[in-house]
Amino acid sequence: MRHFLRDDDVSPQEQAELLALAAAMKATPYDAKPLAGPHTVAMIFDKPTLRSQTSFAAGTAELGGNPLVVDGGLAGIGRRESVADVARVLGGQASMIVWRTFAQAAVEEMAAMSGVPVINALTDEFHPCQLLADLLTIQEHKGELAGLTVAFLGDAACNMGNSWALAGTMAAMHVVFGCPEGYAPDAGVLVQAEAMPGGSVHVTDDPVAAVAGADVVVTDTWVSMGKEDEAADRRVLFSPYAVTSELMAHAKPDAIALHCLPAYRENEISAEVIDGPQSVVWDEAENRRHVQKAVMAWLYERRGVEPDE
Repeated sequence: MRHFLRDDDVSPQEQAELLALAAAMKATPYDAKPLAGPHTVAMIFDKPTLRSQTSFAAGTAELGGNPLVVDGGLAGIGRRESVADVARVLGGQASMIVWRTFAQAAVEEMAAMSGVPVINALTDEFHPCQLLADLLTIQEHKGELAGLTVAFLGDAACNMGNSWALAGTMAAMHVVFGCPEGYAPDAGVLVQAEAMPGGSVHVTDDPVAAVAGADVVVTDTWVSMGKEDEAADRRVLFSPYAVTSELMAHAKPDAIALHCLPAYRENEISAEVIDGPQSVVWDEAENRRHVQKAVMAWLYERRGVEPDE
């Protein structure tokens, strides 16, 4: 059974296939109906959501399926019922499960026990669907991904940092993290990224050096879910890494800016940048739907097939 729980659950070739499928589905969004029946996609949201819920629900419907939103608070997964028990129940009710939650280990257990494809809509460790949306957006605006330099600024010790390290290098891009010491992506993830053929990964605490000559500049909130009590200290710590027009001036003149949202203007990114001509944030947000449709269709086609077959 194939699942999409982290960025390297697909090979570099499969990543390219998913991006091509997403582009095709974006061009003709109502043609492909692999979930006609309709097949039900169970979607669980334990964390606040806007783009994940709307894009998966709309995408499931466009594929001919039935989007079933499961209230994570009511389900009480891991408290009221075990992950394994919920997996068995949902696996008997739905053809696919999408889960936005906290622990990566939880979605891995869901995948192991459900008997249907499982998609990670965000965990504390990885955000693979967002990365496909980012890559599709960059591809639309820059053409080929291979060889491009991406600068990720701010708190890279987060799911987006880990996913950018893996997915970016899988696409043969050069990913540079500009962050304070101690806020780099997971050390094990960086080792994996360094081993990807064609791409590269580098970490620096110098924000200007990080963006120098970059084709793409990426940032994310400095105060991730669960870090709210650190907000004041984090704003001081990360302030040199704010994506402003002054910092963007060190990137290439035609560099584009990405942010996975929600954005906090005048913190991690200035209003002048996110609402300006270099921003492709709204394309990025829309592309969540298209890449997730590709992932759902791709996984549904391969249900019952092991990764090495």
